[in-house]
Amino acid sequence: MRELRLVTDKHEWGFMQSSPDEAQLLRMLIKLTGARNTLEVGVFTGYSLLATALALPEDGRVIAVDVDRDYYEIGRPFIEKAGVAHKVDFREGPALDHLDALLADERNLGAFDFAFVDADKPNYVRYHEQLLRLVRVGGTIVYDNTLWAGTVALPPDTPLSDLDRRFSAAIRDLNARLSADERVEVCQLAIADGVTICRRLV
Repeated sequence: MRELRLVTDKHEWGFMQSSPDEAQLLRMLIKLTGARNTLEVGVFTGYSLLATALALPEDGRVIAVDVDRDYYEIGRPFIEKAGVAHKVDFREGPALDHLDALLADERNLGAFDFAFVDADKPNYVRYHEQLLRLVRVGGTIVYDNTLWAGTVALPPDTPLSDLDRRFSAAIRDLNARLSADERVEVCQLAIADGVTICRRLV
């Protein structure tokens, strides 16, 4: 974990990787819930993916989806070195398409215990609808960046970059929807850039 983190820190997009305390939280949640089949939407170099694979039992698996295999290839040697590559099923391409493909097979409905989402923020709401069908009742869905550097709490007229304004609006919409969604029980934590944990109720 440390070696992969140090390598990713040197990458121009290194700020995108999950923080150590967030990775520790994911590992603990997976172990506490006894998760075996998991999903990861958004991989980057695989820091959180490695945390997940290490926490899963020997026969566990994580389907990891990202639009860019090159980033994943940076982390793959560390996943192999940790002896958990056999748990990882990496799939390149748009996550919406890959999740739809999983949904097309009825055997996947409610077949997953845990999902972690750290991808394109404007699609979080769409991922939520897909994951609610893939993750079992009682299972867990975790969303990253749900505070977006605190911008979700700023007044609407606060000067922001175009990207921050767009992503902050998407996250505010997600937070409002999750809060009102009776299909899940929600807990938002001020860890890293905001982590929201959802337990599927129905």
